[in-house]
Amino acid sequence: MKIKNIFLFLGIIVYCLTGFQPDVLAQKKKRKIEIIHSNSLKYNQKENPNIRKFIGDVSFRHNKFIMHCDSAYSYLDKNKIDAFGDVHIEKGDSLELFGDFLSYNGDKNFGKIRRNVKLDDKRAQLYTDSLNFDSQNNYAYYFNGGRIINEDKTISSRLGHYYSDEDLAYFKDNVEILDTNYIVHADTLKYNTKTETAYFFGPTEIYSDENYLYCENGWYKTKTEQFLFRKKALYKKDNRIIKGDTLYFDDPKGYGQIKQNAVIEDTSKNIILKGNYSEYSENPQNAYLTDSAVMINIDEENDSLFLHADTLKSQYDSTGEYRIFRAYYKVKIFKNDLQGMCDSLAYTLKDSVIRMFDNPVLWSDSTQSSADTIHIYTKNNNLDKVNLKQSAFIITQEDSTRFNQIKGRKMIGYLRENKLHRVEVDGNGETIYYTKDGNTIVGINKAISSNLVITLKNNQVARINMLTDPNGTLYPLGSAKEVKLKGFNWQTNNRPVSKDDIFIWKIEGQ
Repeated sequence: MKIKNIFLFLGIIVYCLTGFQPDVLAQKKKRKIEIIHSNSLKYNQKENPNIRKFIGDVSFRHNKFIMHCDSAYSYLDKNKIDAFGDVHIEKGDSLELFGDFLSYNGDKNFGKIRRNVKLDDKRAQLYTDSLNFDSQNNYAYYFNGGRIINEDKTISSRLGHYYSDEDLAYFKDNVEILDTNYIVHADTLKYNTKTETAYFFGPTEIYSDENYLYCENGWYKTKTEQFLFRKKALYKKDNRIIKGDTLYFDDPKGYGQIKQNAVIEDTSKNIILKGNYSEYSENPQNAYLTDSAVMINIDEENDSLFLHADTLKSQYDSTGEYRIFRAYYKVKIFKNDLQGMCDSLAYTLKDSVIRMFDNPVLWSDSTQSSADTIHIYTKNNNLDKVNLKQSAFIITQEDSTRFNQIKGRKMIGYLRENKLHRVEVDGNGETIYYTKDGNTIVGINKAISSNLVITLKNNQVARINMLTDPNGTLYPLGSAKEVKLKGFNWQTNNRPVSKDDIFIWKIEGQ
């Protein structure tokens, strides 16, 4: 993110463009412009007694400056010189100014130099068509386009104003800064040479081989290498995009903050993180989001996964190769074919497994699954299997009052086209399911077995294989045995039905 070097040379520009400073005595007492040399002199005492025309190798002095030109008019009553052809102004061996025409007023310490203007202070060069300078107020400006070069850096703009006493430089309209590492395009740029801080006003873009930055207001401190971008702030690097109303970054620490409408996007993994407050780091690449935090796993077929929690964290695993997303407190998930809720969650991109903890509940089609811990395995962005660990319970709604139920210590549910087709129960297996004759319910089947294998078709139990200590009974419809298994908890009222529902947390009985 280093953009420091593109601003360091701006301080040199203020010095070289406000180098026309008279000494203290000259400011208190106006000095006359002194003619040093000329090959010839012409004047008309009768018609223009206050005008002298000097021709050939003309030199004159004012304060600490020596000025050269091909010819000049001297106005005695105005303490003014108009110089023509090969104008060259020197201040010792530190500063030189060139142009085709100069109008200089010694009383006001103010000069105008025009056409083919070049200012050279050995460290930086300014090229422009028109330059004005006020040496008494330590102020210089160009207004018709200018270009400044310092080693491998160039800045250009239509307007440039320099205030040495205030340590400020202003560049406005079509501002461009070029160096070997960065390109900056800005509407308005202010630079404080004392604090070495650049301020941006209006649309500003910063490009490099690796980075892209955009803002419409902000600042960059070159001493501490910190920046604060406001208004549509945007940062791109490799496959990462960071956006927000306010974007702060401390380069040496590799630490950043985003406030309001924070967005961190990984385009290579199709992952977007959002929130109203975020902190992130470069090495290692970690992110923390809160305040309406949401993770979006984009699906090209318009079946994206939306996950909300009070807090989201993104970090790499111990190998530094695969990203892990963690969600804490009041977690809700919405996908067209999958919804869920829990208190905390971890999503690892290495194996595409979602691990849900603390009272997790999962809904798919008309099926609800719950356990102490749930692991969701995906393949090709589709559900592959669900591992329910401890206190596992699967419920499928038969009608408004009847539910098929599977209970056990542990379960693995296998899915096809995001629908359960096989459930393996390991330990303490119990089932209640309704048998049908066509579409008519005719009885209730209650089975108990330590281990069960259940085959489903269209979310209906097609076959049960009781593997250990089986005990199964078919009861007639309306029998007293038509009961719910212990631990039954149908939580459909908590099920999110849209991506907006993930921000709503209401648990029955709380």
